[in-house]
Amino acid sequence: MDIKWLQDFVCLGRTLNFSRAAEERNITQPAFSRRIRSLENWLGVPLIKRSTYPVQLSEAGVQFLPVAQETIANLSDTRQSIRGTEYGRAAFQRVAILHTISVNYLTRRIKELEDDLPNLRVRVFSDYLPTCCQLFSDGICDFLLCYRHNNGAPFFDEDQVARKDLGFEKLVPVAEAKAATEGGWDISRKDTKNIPYLSYDPSSYLGTIVDQIIGSRHPPLVLRYMDAHAEALKRRAIAGSGVAWLSESVITDELASGKLVHVGGPEWQTTLTLSLFCSLDRLDETGQLFWEAL
Repeated sequence: MDIKWLQDFVCLGRTLNFSRAAEERNITQPAFSRRIRSLENWLGVPLIKRSTYPVQLSEAGVQFLPVAQETIANLSDTRQSIRGTEYGRAAFQRVAILHTISVNYLTRRIKELEDDLPNLRVRVFSDYLPTCCQLFSDGICDFLLCYRHNNGAPFFDEDQVARKDLGFEKLVPVAEAKAATEGGWDISRKDTKNIPYLSYDPSSYLGTIVDQIIGSRHPPLVLRYMDAHAEALKRRAIAGSGVAWLSESVITDELASGKLVHVGGPEWQTTLTLSLFCSLDRLDETGQLFWEAL
């Protein structure tokens, strides 16, 4: 029996969709289906009614789902406890987080909290949002820190965990001031053409959000560069290479100094929510203090 089979089944029990569950688990649908079959073979009974659409849990599946959830949670909690004993001191608080939030927010906040939380030890797992959500859902991480957007679909059941919104910020199109002035880079103007565009990887969360901002409109952008990380796009923008959508918190100093400027009106902007998730009943004392401090 592989714990991944349990994690797969819990994901399927929530989504009731093989395609979406496979996507969240970051494997192909055929491989995901084989792992569900392997779990059913191990139990000796079918867990899924495959003849219905959407799929439904069988009677055995309904009975087994809370057992699988509790088993995953118990294994994760026991591992955390053993790790703490092995280290002889407070266990790590494990945070799944988007790379740009780690660089521009969490490192600074941890530094500010170190004096008030002397036992705080943090291990950061920085990755794409689907992977971060998977790490959190599987119990590998105690916390998830990410952006939320009203058009972005969640990758887990938010009703099962605690959420704290830490703040809001705008995602805005910007460019290097001199290049924007000389090139006439203003995506709100209809007479502007061929503005070089620095894009997020379309598989990234921010890439999805920017695609939704652009929608069916046709701004005068010509794709010149693509990267999954906001920091890379920021550096290219500062170098005068084109227009990029960046969170205002990432470019506070550059906007204040005039090095970067806005190149589109409010209709090309959107608001992101910085949200922290956790399962409160599974946190140790330091974890509770960390949750409250953030």
